[in-house]
Amino acid sequence: MTADDTRFMARALELAHGARFHTAPNPAVGCVIARDGKVVAEAATAPVGGPHAEARALGVAGDGARGGTAYVTLEPCNHHGRTPPCADALIAAGVERVVIAVADPHPEAGGGVATLQAAGIAVDVGCCESEARWHHRGFLSRHERGRPWVRLKLAASLDGRTAMASGESKWITGNVARDDVQRLRAEADCVLTGVGTLTADDPSLNVRVGAEALGAECDRQPLRAVVDTALRSSANARWLSLPGDKVVYTAAEHGALGAAEVCRIDTGAGGVSLAAVWADLAARDVGFVHLECGPTLAGQALQGGWVDELVVYIAPALLGDAARPLAVLPGLARLGDAPRFAIRELCQLGDDLRVVLIPSNE
Repeated sequence: MTADDTRFMARALELAHGARFHTAPNPAVGCVIARDGKVVAEAATAPVGGPHAEARALGVAGDGARGGTAYVTLEPCNHHGRTPPCADALIAAGVERVVIAVADPHPEAGGGVATLQAAGIAVDVGCCESEARWHHRGFLSRHERGRPWVRLKLAASLDGRTAMASGESKWITGNVARDDVQRLRAEADCVLTGVGTLTADDPSLNVRVGAEALGAECDRQPLRAVVDTALRSSANARWLSLPGDKVVYTAAEHGALGAAEVCRIDTGAGGVSLAAVWADLAARDVGFVHLECGPTLAGQALQGGWVDELVVYIAPALLGDAARPLAVLPGLARLGDAPRFAIRELCQLGDDLRVVLIPSNE
């Protein structure tokens, strides 16, 4: 890999990042076509049903792609879906080399590398791979692990409290942090919560900023889902009256809940298995779950090892030891048993801090 390879792939990743709000269930891919050290064309994946990044970039490049190099954040697809194979389009355009950040694990769409190489095109895989795996983490998780990537979002005071003992929690964090949460929701395929949060806060669970604010080409609401073991949610809850797909996961044998689909998961113990929830969501083409919930469900997700990414908004306030905790977790006998996280990102949003963490391997 050369310095130009890294530079052009970094640009492709920028394009992919900008498209993340509107391509689901397709991955948001970026493509740059370069020749003689200069960019000929660039593009990202269109909204679902539209052309992929490679096809869009080739359409702009025209004959300028011939003899050039295509930089793609994900292996070009190799199958006929809503659109023709991108591997075939690159061959027909006459590119001499394709640089790929990360291979495609999709059982049908993968195989683009072999097709390109069979046509005599030079292929290099792994440029900016770690950055691309982070960007494509939802898509990769669904196809490599059979379950979505789970991001747990929490907002807390300096002493790790999420609400007063009475349940009052509006608002711990400020406007800038709350607006940022809308962006997190928008880039997910599903917003998930528990019945406790529904009862306490009556949330909408939707994205309340439009396409213009997100820099997207269309409005998209993620699937909204609720874990409600006994199906005790109110049929008058706000989220049920809003447009968009909705599903409730329950262990109750009978009952309905307005406009929401009721998905019954029998675990044999009267509860709802999170493993079964993830499996069902993956079957619905959900690759990225944004989990906003109370301390009970948060504790279950953390204790079960399901949290791939933890985002905590920390407000400069103290709520006291009677206030509600960040997560309900069993007591630990030794400090060494405590779950550990590595800080991936730390930034200030207004008066608050946003900390992005991933499970630590140490």
